[in-house]
Amino acid sequence: MTTERAQKIWEAFKAELIVQPTDDMREALSTAIRECADRLCTDWAELEHPSTTLAIIADELDTLETDH
Repeated sequence: MTTERAQKIWEAFKAELIVQPTDDMREALSTAIRECADRLCTDWAELEHPSTTLAIIADELDTLETDH
């Protein structure tokens, strides 16, 4: 069952793609979200607000160099 929240996240992800989305991409996205959740739990213990932590993670990903 797909929720509206999951659909909005998937649509936002697909909007940034330059190729057709695949099941592997969907699985990679869900894995990345789980990793973010793990980081939130760790960083929350450090008293960082969850939205601040997510914004920092997104900024770090934006500047991450990829291996092509």
